[in-house]
Amino acid sequence: MSTMDAVTTDPPDRSTVRSLLRLWPYVRPVRARLFFAAFVAVVASCLSLVFPLVLKWMVDGPISDRDPAGVWLGALWLLLLGIAEAGLFGLRRWLVARPLAGVEASMRADLYRRLQRLPVAFHDRWASGQLLSRGTTDLMLVRMFLAFPLTFLLVNSVTILAGVAIMLVQQWSLGLVLLAPALPVVIVCWLFERRYSEVARTAQDQVGDLTTVVEESVLGIRIIKGFGRHRSQARAFRELSATLRGTELAKARLLASIWAVIVTLPELAIGAALVLGTVQVADGDLSAGTLVAFLSTALALRWPVDSIGFLLAMSQEAATATERYFEVMDAEPESAHTPAQDTTPGTPGAEAASIAGALSANGAGLAKGAGLANGTGTANGTGTANRNGTGTADRNGTRTADRTGTANGAEDGGLRFCGVGFRYPDAAVGAAPVLDRIDLHIRPGESMALVGATGSGKTTLTALVPRLHEVTSGRITLDGRDITAMPREELRALVAVAFEEPTLFSATVGENVLMGAPDSAGRDELDRALAVAQADFAHALPQGTATQVGEQGLSLSGGQRQRLALARAVVGRPRFLVLDDPLSALDVHTEAAVEAALRRVLAETTALIVAHRPSTVLLADRVALLSGGRITAVGTHHELLRTNAEYAHLMSGAEEDDR
Repeated sequence: MSTMDAVTTDPPDRSTVRSLLRLWPYVRPVRARLFFAAFVAVVASCLSLVFPLVLKWMVDGPISDRDPAGVWLGALWLLLLGIAEAGLFGLRRWLVARPLAGVEASMRADLYRRLQRLPVAFHDRWASGQLLSRGTTDLMLVRMFLAFPLTFLLVNSVTILAGVAIMLVQQWSLGLVLLAPALPVVIVCWLFERRYSEVARTAQDQVGDLTTVVEESVLGIRIIKGFGRHRSQARAFRELSATLRGTELAKARLLASIWAVIVTLPELAIGAALVLGTVQVADGDLSAGTLVAFLSTALALRWPVDSIGFLLAMSQEAATATERYFEVMDAEPESAHTPAQDTTPGTPGAEAASIAGALSANGAGLAKGAGLANGTGTANGTGTANRNGTGTADRNGTRTADRTGTANGAEDGGLRFCGVGFRYPDAAVGAAPVLDRIDLHIRPGESMALVGATGSGKTTLTALVPRLHEVTSGRITLDGRDITAMPREELRALVAVAFEEPTLFSATVGENVLMGAPDSAGRDELDRALAVAQADFAHALPQGTATQVGEQGLSLSGGQRQRLALARAVVGRPRFLVLDDPLSALDVHTEAAVEAALRRVLAETTALIVAHRPSTVLLADRVALLSGGRITAVGTHHELLRTNAEYAHLMSGAEEDDR
């Protein structure tokens, strides 16, 4: 089954014309030049119909009268007409080359922008090869259609009509003979169009599947070589190639069948007209010049008629390419705002909003201050209020909080999950949600570790904060503001993320790190972030921080990539920091150094940290246990070790792993 079978299907009411008309917004800016090019092509094509008239004049005039001067004059006219025709066709090509290259570039730029705005759920469903083929092969087919078939379907139609009119005027009986194949040709073209569109769509989808296999093989070459799977990958490639080859051969058979009809029937008609015309000339009912002009006109129409087959084929391929392009463009992008969840009485959102600070069943609420494991209670470690005005801190860093909050709204400050539920859009009907009624409050300036078994939904929960996924129910607030009421650009400027799987781009080390900072960030911010992430190895690279890391950063080790991803998260001094197990690829000594530097960063931000090791948990002020899609316990690391068997079991396994 094709990768795209589960994503798109060919619409039953597909219309080639309707599909191609969707290109008009891109063509409109260059329409004047394209219309003029089409006019030039029509004039050039019609000039070819003047050749038979000149031949008729020469045969019935100078040649019959044995007038050499007239023959030379006729030859000169033929030469001038040939030069004019060639010049006009050259002018047409020049007129369309630049604007159509601009149309293709504009469509590709729009596709790239749309891909950046589409939600993560879209990219989870679509194979990257399918998207690549739409931005390359499909747009090339669209440009070729605009450059050639679009013009010549019009040009050839006008030429055929004009030629038929000329032949009917010259000898109507012979003209009717040549018109006899018209109806069978139209029927064959209609049948061909319907069948070819299906095969063309299948072929283009298979190109996308093949592109996916090639891309995955290149990116996963270490795995393929490491496990000796090159034969199985080659076999998969050959099978897809053979399938695509079969589809392309089916296209070739269809094209051959229509060409057989389109070429054979007109040739038979021309032969019949030649026999009938010869008889009429012999009987004196038709001049030799008229017969020559008639047959020359018929031969001049062979190319416009013969080209119908491949012009229709190219048009069908362009129509399917246009459909595939707009399948992506029509996908619903991330909106700047999403209506906030319903908070009317009796709804889950209202119930969650009314629970101010109810964090877990074990009573670890706002009133119970949690001591910092690392002993840094506030920014200055004294007994003064912290930067958000919430509670006080003694010299040892133990904090207390007023259950009713303070005048500046600290009760609603920080990062809060209120009755949050989530299920994936493609989840089976009736399937349990991934997250269910999550209530959690990370106070301003506090770090919260998120702990849970594999598959418990930790990564999904962190992805909801920057709105990589949208909550299904409930709401998330930052300093009291619902994130769905915030522009995404503003939200993602406030929240920095570092994922467990670090992704680097084909750029320099510095460019990769500074992606997480404002455009004004410079060398000082870069050096600070590298120091925090213990990524000073970057300075020892061949070109220092200007060294290209290569595609996916695979020229670096896993630990180096993870440290650069962490540096990217902290370089912009974000107000909110979301870290998904950011130290999993580090050795013990490097991890300890990173943690020491990271504590200083966490003292200046509000952080949610997915953790699997006790050493990472100890970075946080408090710990939340996620189990079965619910927050089942909240407290300090030591409290949960004493009071929660599941947490103690998870941490005991982590300690075993560390040893």
